[in-house]
Amino acid sequence: MSAVGYTAVIGQVVVVGAGAPLVTGWTRQVRARLEGRAGAGVLQPWRDLRKLLRKEPITPTGTGPAFRAAPALLVATAVVVAALVPLLSTATPVSSHADLVLVVALIALGTLTLALAGLDTGTAFGGMGASREMTVAALVEPTILLSVFALSIPAGTTNLPAIVSGAAHDPARLTSPAGLLATAALAVAVLAETGRIPVDNPSTHLELTMIHEAMVLEYAGPDLALVELGAQMRLTLLLGLLSSLFVPWGIATGASSTSWAALALALPLFAVKVGLLGAVLAVAEVFWAKVRLFRVPELLAGSFLLALLAVTASYFLSGAS
Repeated sequence: MSAVGYTAVIGQVVVVGAGAPLVTGWTRQVRARLEGRAGAGVLQPWRDLRKLLRKEPITPTGTGPAFRAAPALLVATAVVVAALVPLLSTATPVSSHADLVLVVALIALGTLTLALAGLDTGTAFGGMGASREMTVAALVEPTILLSVFALSIPAGTTNLPAIVSGAAHDPARLTSPAGLLATAALAVAVLAETGRIPVDNPSTHLELTMIHEAMVLEYAGPDLALVELGAQMRLTLLLGLLSSLFVPWGIATGASSTSWAALALALPLFAVKVGLLGAVLAVAEVFWAKVRLFRVPELLAGSFLLALLAVTASYFLSGAS
């Protein structure tokens, strides 16, 4: 493997880790402007993380290893996924290991560790948030799996770099009925997995509606900083995965994957694509309302059905061709 491949992996991890707070700040800023407010600025999430890192960590009495290990595990799973998903290049030292099932399992592992931490606190809010989170995850993870699997059928593999390379060289796959259905299903799954409106409101602390916030109420200081960074990285990763699968142009593929120029071009294009998706997300949150909690399973079941239809359409279209 060339030095370009190793640089691409390191670049993906650094860009996701350093840029995730900026993506969150960007979405907040766009939303604030649309609501007629000045906003705190794009760099505010970085300031919040710096402030939390200076505070004293607090561990509630009675909590076990699940509570203490969850923040580090959440960030660790996000780092591994950042290395595996082809955000800048499809030819990296870990490309052969970037399987769809592995990536979805790592995302689910991060969700599970946070839910276990919420249960470990023994509080009513923690248990409530963990229960709601696992209910959402039970429908979200299969939807992500099936959405990407619909694109893997024409490629003949579940390897993500191969799927992205095939989509980049055959754009007709993305405009097919299967591609459009998979796009819609994955978009809804991203909203649910990252706790955004209409599934969850990341800025609320109302006990009747919150999901993610209920699980992390007991965290403080550096632990809370890691939890916040992990959540921001997951948002950036899922937006990056969405852009890589359905807008793959700009990613270094094929012969260009060993070119420094292609890698240098892929970086700003990735930032632009994720920035646009973040802006679309902010616009949607302004004009959408959060659905009531007992309607969330209906919404996610609908996205799962779209993903299932995408797999079926992809299978029959591949068989016909």
